[in-house]
Amino acid sequence: QVQLVESGGGLVQPGGSLRLSCATSRNIVNIRNMGWYRQAPGKQRELVARIFSGGITNYVDSVKGRFTISRDNAKNTLYLQMNSLKPEDTAVYYCNVQTVLSQYWGQGTQVTVSS
Repeated sequence: QVQLVESGGGLVQPGGSLRLSCATSRNIVNIRNMGWYRQAPGKQRELVARIFSGGITNYVDSVKGRFTISRDNAKNTLYLQMNSLKPEDTAVYYCNVQTVLSQYWGQGTQVTVSS
């Protein structure tokens, strides 16, 4: 089992920044695949960014150049730095961890971009 706890969401004006954190209950050094998803009202959950144990990352086109995913293995924490936020980034953001046997989700954190 892996427990995931997200934090860092909130209300921000367009153009602003937020950093999301996902604290995990176990050592993540051997977890190959970690990522952030989001779900806006009335829409399907979508992958935002993913990071692999070797440091390789990928992003959905709409956030490239604005968001940065990173992981701190010493702190067992996953991050998502979000800059130049837009109203269309408004969603609940979920942390996701995939192991060999299963995948796990956090409870989600709300991000609202509005003036």
